[in-house]
Amino acid sequence: MSPLAALFRSSIGRKFLMALTGVILAGFAIGHLVGNLQIFSHPDKINGYAQFLHQTGGLIWAVRLVLLASVVIHIWAATVLTIENRRARGTDYDGGKRWIKATLASRYIRWTGYVVLAFILYHLAHFTFGVTDPADFKARHAYVMRHDYAVAGFPVVAAGTAVDNVYLMVYRGFESAPVALFYIIAVGLLSFHLLHGIDSLFQTIGWRSTTWAKALRKVVALVCLLYFLGNLAIPAAILSGVLPPHPDAQVAPAVAAH
Repeated sequence: MSPLAALFRSSIGRKFLMALTGVILAGFAIGHLVGNLQIFSHPDKINGYAQFLHQTGGLIWAVRLVLLASVVIHIWAATVLTIENRRARGTDYDGGKRWIKATLASRYIRWTGYVVLAFILYHLAHFTFGVTDPADFKARHAYVMRHDYAVAGFPVVAAGTAVDNVYLMVYRGFESAPVALFYIIAVGLLSFHLLHGIDSLFQTIGWRSTTWAKALRKVVALVCLLYFLGNLAIPAAILSGVLPPHPDAQVAPAVAAH
């Protein structure tokens, strides 16, 4: 049996796949938040950032394929391990550690995962593909860069470039209370999911011992709390009016007409 086949056929291999894909997806979630927090700055920031990602061409599609594969493998491994655990009369995939299994996050990790999956699909339909908006959201949200957008000091999107107005798209999306509430609940459950997932990750790869397990859990809990608060800040600031729409985010008439 090849090493790759062993990963998919053995219980230990599936645990490793869950850990690996979990790291990839958690890293993306945190990076995604960092990018979204640019909405608190000038619209050039988040719009330039989005345009820069789109300009990477094949690279961004490679990343998307890796993320898609990670989601599929993560769900598959979790499902198979769950079935195996039930056949083994209730031993959890963490090796039967009561102090892990007894946590609230671990007991509901599968259900939070399902809700998070539904949220991801809606999030893509709303902000990436514009399926939830019957209008041509990309044309309606055209934006002209006021300043250059630079990465590590190198300009990557020049001033005067017409780009998608991601700032306005996000702002208008979260002006809807039901959308904002669903988003807050979903990222809350995602944070809850990460709480157990990251904790179990260290158990799976053998980087946790009983001597510092409690301290590690506190650090993980703090990271998940900060992640939730960072995501909460965006819709909360928009709904409450703390973050008024930036005047430069309005669509330029010439671009809108084009």
